[in-house]
Amino acid sequence: MLSWRLFRINALRRDNKMGRIDYIYLAREKRQAVERVGKATLVAGKGMLGDRYYRLAEAHLNKELPVMQNHISLVEREALDKFLSAHSLTHDYGEFRRSIITSGVGLNALVGKRFELGSAELFGVELCAPCAYLASIIHPAALPELALSAGLRATVIRSGEIQLGDTLNAIPTYA
Repeated sequence: MLSWRLFRINALRRDNKMGRIDYIYLAREKRQAVERVGKATLVAGKGMLGDRYYRLAEAHLNKELPVMQNHISLVEREALDKFLSAHSLTHDYGEFRRSIITSGVGLNALVGKRFELGSAELFGVELCAPCAYLASIIHPAALPELALSAGLRATVIRSGEIQLGDTLNAIPTYA
């Protein structure tokens, strides 16, 4: 009986493969150039090792302050491609200042949901609307046009490794 249940859970997980990681970026400092990397470590409760938000989380923990829940930001490559094409722009994906560029997944559907990314587990906290700074470095239309497709903020709830090509899998919710 137990083996049949595990088989069904694994089958559900296989069917919930939703996307993959195309690019990973580290932002070591605020408003500084991002660094493209091939793999990264995600740490529960803190974020991506080496990223500025990870250091901010550690500083808050050291001062016994609450840690922000925007550990990681993800954005759909398809949304960026559509925006860049519509405005005849040639920006690098890293200039959009999101940690992870994905493809093959509708990230908006992951708000309020758990998902696996590589060997890590994350929770989709909220949509990641573009800010005025992003519009100033990319294009003024970024604010209105990417408002609902600029990505997802997520919290790392289980540490793990990610690398280019890893899958993003929804974790089924059972009633």
